Amino acid sequence: MMRTLLYYRRLMLFLFLLLFGIASEAQEQDSLRFPDAFFGKYKGTLNIEASKGSSLYAMEFHLLPTDSSEIYKYTLIYGEGDTRQVRDYRLLTKDAEKGEYIVDEKNGILLDDRVVGNRMYAMFEVQETLLTTFITFEKDRMIFEIVATNTKNKNVSGGQTDSIPKVISYPITTVQRAILYKQ
Repeated sequence: MMRTLLYYRRLMLFLFLLLFGIASEAQEQDSLRFPDAFFGKYKGTLNIEASKGSSLYAMEFHLLPTDSSEIYKYTLIYGEGDTRQVRDYRLLTKDAEKGEYIVDEKNGILLDDRVVGNRMYAMFEVQETLLTTFITFEKDRMIFEIVATNTKNKNVSGGQTDSIPKVISYPITTVQRAILYKQ
């Protein structure tokens, strides 16, 4: 009897701590609002895995406020020294309530982005290459990912009957991933 009572007390303590931890994490994630909670400069290493091999590059991402409440500095920096490439873009608010933003490359190119929670998504095509980007913001870091495929290299399956739709899939040719830490 005593052993059973001790077991239930430990179980109740464990469940309380588990629920408290989940509630604390949910509250912390809830307080991380895009983009304000993620302003800063992030640095790390970009890993590129392609069919021709893999590469590592220094990478930075800057998300900073401007004088306008609906326009933000959005800067990507690749490499170091002589190979350093700075891509100075802007992030425009289209509809914050819906999580709709636009990356303005300031050369006529506009990329639609969608923010859901702490994650930013975009999909676009450049010269027959389809790219999907995922940027996940966390408290002290961000995860930057791009997946690419050539739209000419499609595989078609299904479609043999009216009840089975034709499906087109694209083999992934390149995966870019960086974990960048807030400075």
